[in-house]
Amino acid sequence: MAVQFEVAYSRTVTGAGIIAGGPYFCSQGSLFTATTSCSCTSDLFACRVRPGGTRVSDLIAITDWFATTQTIDPTSALASHRVWMFSGNADSVVPQAVMDDLQSYYRHYIDANRILYQRNINAEHAMPTDSYGNGCLTLGTPYINNCGYDAAGELLNWLHGPLNPRNSGTLGGRFIAFDQSEFIALPGWHGMADFGYLYIPQACDGNAAQGCKLHVVFHGCLQDPGNVGATFVRHAGYNAWADSNRLLILYPQAAATFTNPNACWDWFAYDDTRYAQKSGRQMAAVKRMVNRLTTPP
Repeated sequence: MAVQFEVAYSRTVTGAGIIAGGPYFCSQGSLFTATTSCSCTSDLFACRVRPGGTRVSDLIAITDWFATTQTIDPTSALASHRVWMFSGNADSVVPQAVMDDLQSYYRHYIDANRILYQRNINAEHAMPTDSYGNGCLTLGTPYINNCGYDAAGELLNWLHGPLNPRNSGTLGGRFIAFDQSEFIALPGWHGMADFGYLYIPQACDGNAAQGCKLHVVFHGCLQDPGNVGATFVRHAGYNAWADSNRLLILYPQAAATFTNPNACWDWFAYDDTRYAQKSGRQMAAVKRMVNRLTTPP
């Protein structure tokens, strides 16, 4: 979802951090492709992930066509972005071949010196931290693993840094749970939870928010409130960095549906055929959240 949002709204955002994700429009709207070529999550079909298996050249051609039709922003805007990528070399859900394809996709639009790709840590499919979660080779809820590696900090420093050291004590900011139905009608019908979360560091509270930056964090599948409560929001590692660096952290929340039982964001058209374009329901909803936070009153 972070890749989708970055590419579709490339004139709004300045980059993206990707942890275990595939190229833009990887599934091409097909659940079969999503679960056998973009990831290894199908119980019905053998995983077909292999180097080049996402057909990067096709995805680039589709991206360019979407840009021509103005359903996403011009791809030229991507050139100024910074991208941070993480792939655990023990990831059994999104194998490194998929993220290698993502790197190839990005290199078509972005110079190599603006892309940092960490792929040498023996980690399973999870959000890596240096202080919280399961063992690094564990595959299971809440999909946050203590790998002795602060992925959130590395990601934020590459995209927004260099940053001040993170707050090593009690968080000084506050969490707000907000009604997502303000940004998408009937969120539960469209794979979004009733409430999302915003972390506001003390330095950005109230009138002090001017000059603060906004970072949007998309959780992974099975990391939604219905499965892990607020565990991801509180323990993924972003908030301590936000506290000391005037960063607002927006956590939009997905939810399980009949066609999306794992509460993934829509990257395989379970709710909307326009899922990867600016007019996609979830995409437009998050953009409205961003607009609310970045538009002066």
